[in-house]
Amino acid sequence: MEKLSGLRHLFMTIFLHSFATFMVIPAITDVTMAALCPGKEECSVAIYLSGFQQAIIGLGSLVMMPLVGNLSDKYGRKALLTVPMTLTIIPLAILAYSRTRSFFYAYYVLKILTAMFCEGTVHCLSLAYVADNVPEGRRVSTFGILSGIGSCAFVCGTLSTRFLSTASTFQVATAMAMLSAVYMRIFLPDSIINDNLSAPILSQGKLDGIVNPDEESDKKMQMFKTMPSIEDMLALLKSSLTFSQAAIVSFFSNLSDVGLHASLLYYLKARFHFNKDQFADLMVITGVAGTISQLLLMPVLAPALGEERLLAIGLFFSCAHMFFYSIAWSVWVPYAAAVFSLFYVFSQPCIRSIVSKQVGPCEQGKAQGFISGIGSFANVASPLIFSPLTALFLSEGAPFYFPGFSIMCVGFASMIAFFQSLMIRAVPPISSQRVGNYNCMEA
Repeated sequence: MEKLSGLRHLFMTIFLHSFATFMVIPAITDVTMAALCPGKEECSVAIYLSGFQQAIIGLGSLVMMPLVGNLSDKYGRKALLTVPMTLTIIPLAILAYSRTRSFFYAYYVLKILTAMFCEGTVHCLSLAYVADNVPEGRRVSTFGILSGIGSCAFVCGTLSTRFLSTASTFQVATAMAMLSAVYMRIFLPDSIINDNLSAPILSQGKLDGIVNPDEESDKKMQMFKTMPSIEDMLALLKSSLTFSQAAIVSFFSNLSDVGLHASLLYYLKARFHFNKDQFADLMVITGVAGTISQLLLMPVLAPALGEERLLAIGLFFSCAHMFFYSIAWSVWVPYAAAVFSLFYVFSQPCIRSIVSKQVGPCEQGKAQGFISGIGSFANVASPLIFSPLTALFLSEGAPFYFPGFSIMCVGFASMIAFFQSLMIRAVPPISSQRVGNYNCMEA
């Protein structure tokens, strides 16, 4: 318990940051529709713009996530957390000020630019932070608790949205995002992997105004070497069969998750005329079930079943709830499908735990950044595939009447991840001492 109590400031940071980012999700669909297609229940332009935004963000994250993970191994998790947590405030502040069409477009552009660096970075670095401070045998439970904290923030954020006006929602979100950044800078201790491995981004010489040209050149070379290469990524994939299998599962799992996120809200608005409040109700159900599962069920089931079996269970229920959404015949069906989050939330913490055991302590940031990069690649592909399908089957020009067809296709992508997860076998983790010593000496 001492290890977990030492993570309390990380948990609070993640809660505040997630609260701010999640509480705007139920409102953003209505804001987008009001800005682009006022008075309409279906808007292909909104679907295409949202899909394009997510694809560009995913493309930027694909490049940035492995780099951020690598840099955090060298300069520390806290220094790298500061940047995305600060940038997140900017687009929220724009919609807190106004949600007219011109301000929406300003938000749209700045959201793309900031999220290319921010999307997933906080989560990736927090996972690496946990891996630095928790022994291998307890990581899957702690990853589950971290995800549970995120789910708890999801519940609190979306529940707050249910009782706030749209303007107040973005104002509160902006304030919470600022509070999370300040809290992190004041209270969160940095995670020191190795005294020789960690180095301040701003050296004492720079702080004093004295810069040695040779030293500056050496630091630039070290920064360049920190950037991951294709060879580094291939080496990680070849390091173990389990790692490569986890990467495949991560890709298809993220492909389906992003596809569902890009399609579901527009589908429910067109099919059942959902609005901000109903979106919030649905998300509260999802969040409560996920929080209960990750904080209570997962710590019990993970040691008993192992993360490999738990991963397969989570992906099976992920497939099931997507298929239920796609064939929803009444307004109550989406709410029933949301309860499946009690089980499908197992998948992401299990993937991260499996990956963390395949590398040494000096490569946790690199490994988690790589898996996040794989997810970012899925973020690029998924909107390009599923957003046009959603727009087509929600329009009057659909080849046949099946409004949930794109969501059913999303479910098939999740099914691929499920079948791949069945092939993952538990293997002894790589010796942390051997790998850690080798990498630290190389650094």
